[in-house]
Amino acid sequence: MGTAILASGERQNAMMENTSKRRTEDAQLQSALDRFLSQVDKSVEPRMSQRGYLAIRHAILHLHLSPGETVLERKIADVLQMSRTPVREALVRLETEGWVRLIPRHGFVVSPIVADDLQQIYEVVEALDGVAGALAAVRAGEDELARLQELISEQERCLDKDDVRTWATLDGRFHSYIVDLAHNDRLHAIMDSQSDQIYRARLYTIAKRPKPVRSIVEHEAILAAMRAREPQAVRQLLQSHRSRGCSEILEVLRSSSQTPENDA
Repeated sequence: MGTAILASGERQNAMMENTSKRRTEDAQLQSALDRFLSQVDKSVEPRMSQRGYLAIRHAILHLHLSPGETVLERKIADVLQMSRTPVREALVRLETEGWVRLIPRHGFVVSPIVADDLQQIYEVVEALDGVAGALAAVRAGEDELARLQELISEQERCLDKDDVRTWATLDGRFHSYIVDLAHNDRLHAIMDSQSDQIYRARLYTIAKRPKPVRSIVEHEAILAAMRAREPQAVRQLLQSHRSRGCSEILEVLRSSSQTPENDA
């Protein structure tokens, strides 16, 4: 009898802990999406399905919804304060883009980060990043190069504070800005379609990778080559930089089977 009562008490405690954890996670999701949607200009896209799409995509990208996690339509609808119809429309759109998967009799789940898929993405990005850097080395103005230096300085400050998550965001901005400086719309569109998947993988593996001090050094070298107006050197440096980052991320994914939570 005593053993049964003890076991029952342990089960109740476990249930209470799980309930408390879910409430905390729901509150964190609510807060993150509230902050994000407050920045979305409603006048640009007033449709609920578009707001739902942007919000869910943001939650997946920033790991508020983890790889493999079930996306509960009712829960998302409650968080976003909308009906389930626009939420489902958003999820169908996200499925076509590869962010979620529809599992029969189970519902939508966040797509896992698959090492082989990510390697293919990096093969494309590595090549095109080099092209973007070579073009930017010729086309960027001095003020624009100064902005790259500011981003590197901000990254250094983040590492000094061990704030690697903010560092990861700034790292993405550094690379995106170089693509901007290439002034090639078609290149920009291709890179945009791939960069978010890389950002999610970088964030997902961040706790399992070395502190990205080396990345700062490589960014400085890339910028120095851009200032020297040496496009081929920039191309080589960027491609080498991306290749190293890819190798680190893939090593974590393949060794951990996606059990972790930086640089590229």
